[in-house]
This record gives sequence, C-alpha cells and structure tokens, in this order.
Amino acid sequence: MFSYLIRRLFTSILVLFGVSVLVFSVIHLVPGDVTMAILGRQKVTVEKVAELREQLGLNDPLYVQYGRYLGKALQGDLGVSIRNYQPVSKSIGDQLPSTVALAISALSVALAIGGTLGLLAALRHGSWFDTLIMSLSVSGLSIPTFWLGLLLIILFSVKLKLFPSISNDSSAAALFLPALTLGLPEAAVVARMVRASLLDVLNKDYIITARAKGLPERLVIFKHALRNALIPVVTFLGLQMAYLLGGATIVETMFARQGIGRLAVQSIFSRDYPMVQGVVLVTAAIYVLINTLTDITYVFLNPKIRLK
Repeated sequence: MFSYLIRRLFTSILVLFGVSVLVFSVIHLVPGDVTMAILGRQKVTVEKVAELREQLGLNDPLYVQYGRYLGKALQGDLGVSIRNYQPVSKSIGDQLPSTVALAISALSVALAIGGTLGLLAALRHGSWFDTLIMSLSVSGLSIPTFWLGLLLIILFSVKLKLFPSISNDSSAAALFLPALTLGLPEAAVVARMVRASLLDVLNKDYIITARAKGLPERLVIFKHALRNALIPVVTFLGLQMAYLLGGATIVETMFARQGIGRLAVQSIFSRDYPMVQGVVLVTAAIYVLINTLTDITYVFLNPKIRLK
C-alpha cells in the first residue's frame, strides 16, 4: 500500500506539472494582451503599456515567466486577479465550498435515486418495472441540463412556490433545485450501471452457491452481490464527483449561485489569466485526488484486488 501511494503521488505530481505547463502555454498563446485587459478602454500610450508589461514581467522569456509562476504556486500563491485585484487563492477558497456543497448534494441525489431504482430494476429483471426504469433513464440522459433546470424552476418556484430560484447559500432549501437539476441526469446513469453490474454479479457461481446454502435472499443481495457490483459504480462516482466540482457552470449560472465554475467563466470573459490558471490547476488537483481515493476504495470493496 505504501509503495503504491508513493507511485501514485509521483504520477499525480507529473500530471499536475503537465497541466500547469499546458494551461500556462495556452493562456499565453490566445489572442489578446493582458495589459489591455488591465488598462481597460481608457486612452493608453505605448509608454504605459511598456511600463505595465515590465512590472508584470511579461517581457521575460516564457520559461522564465513559467518558472516564476510555478515557484509561487508551490508556495500556495497563484497570483493576483487582474479583475478585482484579489489573491487568486483567496477567491478560489471563497467559491470552492459553494461548489463542493452543490456537487455533494447532486451526487447524493444521483446515488439515492439511481442506486435504488437500479437495484429494484435488477431484482425485477424483465418485468414492466424494469422496462419503465430503463426508459426513464434514457429520457434522463437525453434532457439538457439547462432545460431541466428551467422546468424545475417553473414547477417548484413559480407554480408551487416551495423553493427559491436563486440559490445564494448552502441551506437545504437553496440547494434543492440546483442539486436536483445536476443530479437527475447522473441518477439515470447510476441506475443503468447498478442494474447492469448487479445482473452480471447475480449470475456468478458464488451467488448460486450462497443461495444453495440457504442464505437469506437479503444477505445474498446486500452482502455478497451488491458489494462487488458497486466497484464499477464507485469508479463512475469518483469521476463524476470530480466532474461536478469543475463542471457545474451551467447550474451555477442558472441559479445565480457562486462557485468555481461560474468564477472560471467570468474570468475567461474578462481575460483574467491568473484566475483562469488558478481555477484549472485547482480543478486538476481535485481530479487527481479523487481518482487516487477511488483506486484505494477498490481494496475495501473487494479484498481480491491488490494495489500492485
């Protein structure tokens, strides 16, 4: 386990290094000049532009600029926003809890609804209930997120007036509609994965043997079958958690909710290069961390898997 963690740590560092190089290069290759974004539309002179470029170190070679950026990033300094002159680390730290709360809520919705429906569909394989659940899951995958969000706002906010359409905090009422909007499409995928994985496990020899020994069906399903069937689902949930943390932009914008996804979009439009670099780097770090934790979770779900 220790040697595996060391190798994964080394691989993670290489991935983050590659991401930082890629993002730094792309940001500096896109059209536009960061100095013009800072100075705005006011009348500027060539002298002012040259002076600002010298202050920001933009006249240095790219490898020198990258080395300076990497050295500061290793110390937790991701630069200063050119939009509001706030430290990038502080801005991301202020927005990240909101996105984490939304992602965890959406994943809980997906797991609760999708896992339950997938389990019931597998246990009633071939019945009308199984067909209904699979049809609903296809519909859930086909509905665009923004359209689903609008329908939920019309139903629960405009018609029933049960939940607010603007989500500014992390209370249960404020998170209900955003989490449902983000979680229902994921629930459709979870339902199909749980069903397919459980049906595959239920045909294994050890399940037949457990039933032949007279074990209660509940014990066979939840202790022997479901535990092994969850392995591919855990992989999906780990990847989706990372995706939700970095990709909840549409939902955050629709419900006027703060978060790192919405922060990234605002930074791109305002050419806030330090903020874009910081958000991408933090999101990449989250992906790497969650993928590592997902691999380690395999061992606890199935002792036959060894981290070699």
